[in-house]
Amino acid sequence: MVWTALIVSAPMLGATLLVGLIISVVQVATQIQEITLSYVPKLLAAAIILIVLGGWMLGKLTQFAITLYQTIPSLGD
Repeated sequence: MVWTALIVSAPMLGATLLVGLIISVVQVATQIQEITLSYVPKLLAAAIILIVLGGWMLGKLTQFAITLYQTIPSLGD
């Protein structure tokens, strides 16, 4: 269960982490402390990842749900 959640969420978390790190370095180097400068690129990165990998994520979650529903009857044994 946790492994599936990690695999599905890793691309989006990784992309937003990388974009946030890059934006933070740019903000420190230029001494610009605008709060929207950090949120907007992260939102755009998350949206792009969702558009590009959304089908794969949905497929993984669907397969997980199917497997879960198939194993529920064997839990009572």
